[in-house]
Formats: sequence, C-alpha cells, structure tokens
Amino acid sequence: MDSFQKDIDDRANLTLSNRFELLLFRLGASVHDAKSELFGINVFKLREIVPMPAFTRPAGMKPPMMGMVNIRDQIIPVIDLTAVAGCKPTTGLNILLITEYARSVQAFAVESVENIIRLDWKQVHTAEKAVNGRYITSIACLDDEQDSNNLALVLDVEQILYDITPPDHDLHAKNLQNTKKFNMKPGAVAIVAEDSKVARAMLEKGLESMNIPNTMHITGKDAWERIQVLAQQAEAEGVPISDKISMVLTDLEMPEMDGFTLTRKIKTDERLKHIPVVIHSSLSGSANEDHVRKVQADGYVAKFEINELSSVIQEVLDRATQHISGPLISHKQSV
Repeated sequence: MDSFQKDIDDRANLTLSNRFELLLFRLGASVHDAKSELFGINVFKLREIVPMPAFTRPAGMKPPMMGMVNIRDQIIPVIDLTAVAGCKPTTGLNILLITEYARSVQAFAVESVENIIRLDWKQVHTAEKAVNGRYITSIACLDDEQDSNNLALVLDVEQILYDITPPDHDLHAKNLQNTKKFNMKPGAVAIVAEDSKVARAMLEKGLESMNIPNTMHITGKDAWERIQVLAQQAEAEGVPISDKISMVLTDLEMPEMDGFTLTRKIKTDERLKHIPVVIHSSLSGSANEDHVRKVQADGYVAKFEINELSSVIQEVLDRATQHISGPLISHKQSV
C-alpha cells in the first residue's frame, strides 16, 4: 500500500515540474497510408484500462458510437476511437480506455496499449497544421532528440467529444445569466492559454459575451512570453500590471508549458504575482485541486459551463481588488 501511494504521489508531483505521463496506444493501420501510428493521452484523464467487455447497442445508435457498457455499476458510452481517427484495427478492438473529460465519463475502444512514458511538456509540440489535424492537438517526441522520429500523436479528445456528442450547454452568450460588470481596468486584457481548438472557440464566445477583452494563445509558453512583453510595457510606462492584464485564464494540458508551470511562474514573479489566475480544465479530482493550491492559482473551474466560469471569474476579480488570498474552487460534480 505504501508503494502504491508513493506511485500516486510521484505521478501527481510531475505536474509541479512541467512533466506528465502519456499512455501510448495503437488504433491500427491508417486508411490513408496503411501506417500504424502511435497515439497518446494524458494518464491523468484515465480512470482505468479494461479488456473489451460485452456491451449493449441501443437501437438507432450510429457510428462511431458502439454502445453502452456497465463498468463498476456505471453505464458508460463506448466510442470507436479507431473510426474517429480514420484507422482500421488489424487484430480487432481489444481494449477499453475509461476516461473522464469535462464532467463526463466515456470509454474509448482501441486496438492495443503499448506503454506509459514520462515526458516533459517541452517535448510536446503543437500540431494544428498536421494532416488529419482536426483530432490531433499536439505531437510528443518520445526521446530528447529534436529530430527524432520516435513520435506519438496526442489526441484532442475535447474536439472528438464535441463532434460526437455536442454538449447541451456551452459557452454561448444566450446562456449567460450573470450580467454584472467585471472589475477590470479599461484597456486591460485577459491572457488565455488553451491548446484545444474547440475549447478556444468556446472561450472566445464566452469571454465576448462577458465583454472581457482577451488574447488567445495555444501554449503556456506563448502566453508567458506575451505576459512578459506586457509587463515590460507596464514597467516602461510606470503603470501597474493591472493596467495591461486583467487576468490569466489557462488550461492545464498544453504543449511546451503546462498551466501549472505558467501559474507558478506568474505567482513567483514580484511584478506579476497579483495578476488573478483562473485554471479552466477538463482534468478534475482532488489531486488537481491540491496542485491549484500549491501553485497559488486564484480559481479553478472544470470545463464547460458559462455561468459557472463567469461566476468564478467575477469572484476572483473582486477578491483581487480586495487583496483576498486563497483559491476559489468550483465543486460541481462530474456527470
């Protein structure tokens, strides 16, 4: 038990050093070029891995939905990930990956699981211009060599789920109930870091409906570089950083620099430490809440619900003007 707990603690502590674990798996040969690519997802999103069980296919269910499966007394939808990625398994769909994303639990059917590998986020690069790039959010280099061909394609599961099962609610202006004015200085912008295309689009609509000016960045590194530029401008003009940056809204999983590292950099910089930081992530659970506290983020909210996000942003901005410390964490339950 002590060894098991140590493994959990070690895995959790990776997020405090810009590192993570990637589960590597295969989906079969591509229907385009017959190659068998290696794919990956963050281990933090996994609940468990199980051999393919029997499942029920309701009448009218269409591919890539395969059916429903009962895992530990929870009914979970099964998605054919090989069909989504345009692959054909050579040995069949043998494994289910039970995952939790943005308040939902689902099972992805894959051909085989290869390994779990620890990586630095610096080894992960954006892949928005890749072929079949709609569902590929980044490319992970599995060793330290820049020109290595030992690569894995990291799936944009948020985009996959949005396309297959569009949410009943999302970040649209018509759903916004909070119409109060946010406590920001005129001219200040929110710095947003988010690598998922669908998540960025939803955030843009949501922030627009809140009348919060913002700039979007695909990686934490891009956001950090922009923050430094604005900090230099504020210093040169002799004005507080709040004149330039109203807040930072960041995802956790991002190529090059994750949200925990971005937050820690902000909160340990004397020029920037008073900038409100809200973490907006599909990762959930008490372990992530502990990390939010450790990196001194001001707020944490799970994706995607505009009123919850709006309320957290408003409270965080109000608390910042009153110099109230401590994270504001939303505790809506996953479904």
